Parts: sequence; C-alpha cells; structure tokens
Amino acid sequence: MKNTLSATVTINLPISQVWNLWTSPAHIAIWNCPNDEWTNTHVENDLHTGKSFLFAMAKKDGSESFDFQGTYDEIRTYQFIAYTLTDGRKTQLTFTGEDPVTITENFEPVANLDLGMQQAFCQSVLERFKQYALSV
Repeated sequence: MKNTLSATVTINLPISQVWNLWTSPAHIAIWNCPNDEWTNTHVENDLHTGKSFLFAMAKKDGSESFDFQGTYDEIRTYQFIAYTLTDGRKTQLTFTGEDPVTITENFEPVANLDLGMQQAFCQSVLERFKQYALSV
C-alpha cells in the first residue's frame, strides 16, 4: 500500500462480538456511515478471500450516493481484513486485543480529494461503529 491514511478506535467489548458486528450485513447496514445524514440502501458482504462486498450509501436527502465495493484479499478471523476497492485502492483493517479491541484502518485515499476530509470521514465511521457496538 502507498500513501496511506489511518484511523483507529478502541472498543471495550470481546473480539467475537466486535467481529460479528463489523462483518454482519444486518449490522453493517446500521453503523456504516459517517453521520445521521447518510444511510445504507443495500449491503452485501461475502467475507471470504476472493469474494466481494457492496455497501450502497446515500444521503437521506437524495443529494449524493455511491457504491463502496471491492474484493477481499485476505481474511484472518478476529485479526485482519484486507481488500481492494473497484478503483484499485487498498485497505487493511487490524483488530488488536481480545477485550478491549482496537481497530486500526489503513487506507489509500482517493486522489484529488482533501486528505483531511477523507481521514475524518473514516474516523467518523469508526466512531459510529463504536457507538453502535456499545449500544447493542
């Protein structure tokens, strides 16, 4: 991976619960957005090396939407997820600890978009995941 950005969050829950909430389509549909202005309109997640995922996201007011999709390069249950997006950018997620769990996301940013905005977007999604995980 080249020129990566990073975001991290620590959650006071067991790794099995964190992993399930992170990877289950029913849960992804609820937490995977940066704030309450966004929603997931469709989620597919086949969590196996060589398989794909699709998270269709849209602003609730209809002004923006996009498909976040890619293919899994490596899965190590409770430890690591690596994937390549359809535009070729790569992401690696590391799950450290058993309780609490620290999730670190390293990702290649979109060219020609503000890096601070992209890092803040990713961090806000991780924070939203933490908030959701602690509430269920």
